[in-house]
Amino acid sequence: MNEKPASNVTRLRPTVPCPLCKSNSVQDFYPFCSVRCANVDLNRWLTGAYVIPGARDETMDGKGEQGREDENDHALPGKLPPGPADS
Repeated sequence: MNEKPASNVTRLRPTVPCPLCKSNSVQDFYPFCSVRCANVDLNRWLTGAYVIPGARDETMDGKGEQGREDENDHALPGKLPPGPADS
């Protein structure tokens, strides 16, 4: 069942060093060497350890799109929904 591939089979991807541990990559987890390294990398992306820099958006500082207040701001503690007295 665990037969080795034929020697005349051409690999689809070249072996490269794993980005995390520098071991040789394997086809199943390319470009990583193991499922462990692939999961470590995924966890780093999901937790925000890897960040793609970009310009800061000045319009999103506590306000909704284009500087408007969010429609759900009234649901926050200490804020009452707009009523007839607010007019």
